[in-house]
Amino acid sequence: MSLYNTVCVIIVLTAAFGYINHRYIKMPQTIGIMIMSLVTSLVIIAINWLDPALFLKPVQIIKSLDFYTLLMKIMLSFLLFAGSLHLDAHRFKKHALSIFTFSTIGVIISTFLVGLLFYFAAGLFNLHITFIEALLFGALISPTDPIAVLGILRQANIPASLEIKITGESLFNDGVAIVVFLTIYHIMQAGVENLSIAGVGLLFLREACGGVLLGFGLGYCGYFILKSINNYKTEALITLAIVMGGYLVADRLHVSGPLAMVVAGIITGNKSMRESMSPTTHDYVGKLWELIDDILNAILFLLIGLEMLVIPFTWFVFCLGLVGILIVLLSRYISVAIPIALLRYRIRLEKHAALVLTWGGLRGGISVALALSLPAGEYNNTLIAVTYMIVLFSIVVQGLTIGSLVKRTRQ
Repeated sequence: MSLYNTVCVIIVLTAAFGYINHRYIKMPQTIGIMIMSLVTSLVIIAINWLDPALFLKPVQIIKSLDFYTLLMKIMLSFLLFAGSLHLDAHRFKKHALSIFTFSTIGVIISTFLVGLLFYFAAGLFNLHITFIEALLFGALISPTDPIAVLGILRQANIPASLEIKITGESLFNDGVAIVVFLTIYHIMQAGVENLSIAGVGLLFLREACGGVLLGFGLGYCGYFILKSINNYKTEALITLAIVMGGYLVADRLHVSGPLAMVVAGIITGNKSMRESMSPTTHDYVGKLWELIDDILNAILFLLIGLEMLVIPFTWFVFCLGLVGILIVLLSRYISVAIPIALLRYRIRLEKHAALVLTWGGLRGGISVALALSLPAGEYNNTLIAVTYMIVLFSIVVQGLTIGSLVKRTRQ
């Protein structure tokens, strides 16, 4: 099947599932679409038992998609820019210390805790992975993606200060976790004996700080260009160019594209849209990016559900996945509890913040994409399947129950 036909099928399925969900099921859109795509995958797998020939075509379509490239090189830049575009800079500054702490120290703690615990758990299952491979797994499963659950959090009247912490953390820890993943991957490729602590630190700083600096450059360059004209069509096109051109530059400079997109989005949303755009342009650009965000999220969660067709599952993987879920939840709780303990005397934190941040820290497409990018190895398929199980549990179980949890903690 050609690329165009594949895209057509994906768009039609996304629209159909979105309609069914909105009309009948009434779940949060992304979660509803993903559950329906999961059910579709299970039906196709059941068909395989009856007629294997009918099963081959859907599998070929999914296998033809490079999920890593599709998400990490194309969709992620738009999703992060769109998400940060609506982040209130004044509220962000007020909670910047906690957001920075959760998205840096929290991610690093989570990476090492998950890696350490999973290394020992894998040994109990006779899965003899190396410690550096376990750390790589810890890095790919650490980024949280609560975008799908933000609507539920708002309906549950979550405190605004806690909402900004979850949103800000999710946007920045995506970039930080990817930098951590790439750093560990580089160490594994070069060999631990060939790298110094200074070299690792320099690599991390180049990716992270370089991405932030590029984001500032893109944001302010866009601001001055947008300020010089008043044409909503051209200005909307310029915002698209900031994302697509900026991500390409980040890739060429080997700095963090995700962090660049978050910073550029915050500047564009809080400075360019407020100071350099007319009300008409502000309305059009805001709606354009809201639409891009909704459509790409819907497509992403559809693809996550359909990936079940090509990920191998066994009882061994299922049991290891259950252990992995417990490890990730425990590590997440510790990785937010430690920063909360450090910050408690500096800033005001909500009651039960650690519990809400733990259960609201959903894993999403980034974890699946990073797992699919793992270097070829004996246990590659097992790690991918375990990652997929953790992501499914996170989105379906945590995503559908976080609203109830927030309401109970406020009683």
